[in-house]
Amino acid sequence: YEDPVHAMSPYWLNDSCSPFSGPEGSCNLGNTPVYAIDIDSAATVAAGLKFAQDKNIRISIKNTGHDYTGKSTGRGSLELWMHHMKDISILDYKSPGYTGRAVRVGAGVQFSEAYKIAAEQGLRVLGGYCPTVGVAGGYVQGGGHGPLAASYGLAADNTLEFEVVTVNGKHLTASPSQNADLYWALSGGGGGNYAVVLSLTTKAHLDGATAGTSIVFANTATDKYWDAIGAFQKRLLYLNTVPGFATSWGFDDQAFSLNVATLPGGEQSNMTAAWDPFIKELQDLGVPLISYNTTIHPSFYDHYQYYEFPPEIYSTNNTIGGRLIPPSTVQNNLPELINVFRNIVTDATAPIKRISGISLNVTHDRVGNTAGSNAVLPAWRDALYTLNVGIGFDADSSSAELRQAQAKVNSWQALFEALTPGGGAYLNEATFDNPNWKRDYFGANYDRLLDVKRKYDPAFALWQHASVGADVYWKVAGDGRLCRSP
Repeated sequence: YEDPVHAMSPYWLNDSCSPFSGPEGSCNLGNTPVYAIDIDSAATVAAGLKFAQDKNIRISIKNTGHDYTGKSTGRGSLELWMHHMKDISILDYKSPGYTGRAVRVGAGVQFSEAYKIAAEQGLRVLGGYCPTVGVAGGYVQGGGHGPLAASYGLAADNTLEFEVVTVNGKHLTASPSQNADLYWALSGGGGGNYAVVLSLTTKAHLDGATAGTSIVFANTATDKYWDAIGAFQKRLLYLNTVPGFATSWGFDDQAFSLNVATLPGGEQSNMTAAWDPFIKELQDLGVPLISYNTTIHPSFYDHYQYYEFPPEIYSTNNTIGGRLIPPSTVQNNLPELINVFRNIVTDATAPIKRISGISLNVTHDRVGNTAGSNAVLPAWRDALYTLNVGIGFDADSSSAELRQAQAKVNSWQALFEALTPGGGAYLNEATFDNPNWKRDYFGANYDRLLDVKRKYDPAFALWQHASVGADVYWKVAGDGRLCRSP
């Protein structure tokens, strides 16, 4: 994320290198932008946008580059690098829809930075699990889940306003009362596609004690192991009824791990009530625990630091797909769901694979907003959890091997469609080449989002894969560049 042009996923780098590595380099740029502007102000963004459009140059926008779908890179592009927009301020916010504490973060602020500053003021803010992801970029603009979402809603549900520069160089505020259509689209309708975000103002919540749990068990007897994973899936149905309860978990064919359960305001008795029935099921099945740990920390930030995953958990050498899994799938089709899980993690054609999930209840009743209040995919409101399926690969994998991994993940992602009719996927953690991307990533919001796109970016100067309007004005040529659609 400290590199001005490289994205996280090797799929979008191919055999490329940084254009700042000097003329002696033997690699080619591939999908990497040709030049980058280190953004420091609205005026710099406006100048970059004008230059690119005047010269008919592709535009890309990058903060940290945590990107599986190629949205923060682009062959032959001029990149707007937002990473050094690091201002953070705590304020008392007042508007018709919200009065209370808030945090304003520049486009380059990352979760670890926002969490720390908020905690120093006795507050907590919405963010994700990976500490180096940016708060105001594709994360919130794609919806944004995290350990506090079950308490306060998705990141997009907490957004109060965006400071933006539009493609025609206008410096605007987008809020429910100013440029409300743009605010709506930026709050869940996809990152970097409607305007360039300079800062985000988001709700801040009073901090306090936070309970946590981690659990690990291994596959020592195959059928019992999968029965245990089925039992965990059923346990999620109950946990989803507990206000504020969120879990992050994953497994392969060797072991299952509950990385962290988060319950703001929770006590030891709450965690005991949450997990003792499941622990008893494991004992009845004869599945031995490797570890079971419960904690109470005085603040969310302390909790987050205790459970913060090591950097290798967020390896760049992987490809993921995803699906939102509703409660009905676990209630009515659990054997079929477990069978799909087993088929994926035992697929011998992919040597490194893993399934993971984030469970949280973000229904409108829980969050306190209404349908249509933002552009978050409606399937989120009916989801038990968001599921990821991923393939890991060697750092020196060839382009052909990366394409094979991408195709395999797409095939796995499709296996869940029949089990989740009318569902969708979290667009930040899905595949760029899903043929049903409009339905799965935007749903009923798509046509309204396209109207906003046409209003604020009528020439479609901003473009990414699987983004609203991606197939209207441009097509990707064989060499990866953009050409006008016929």
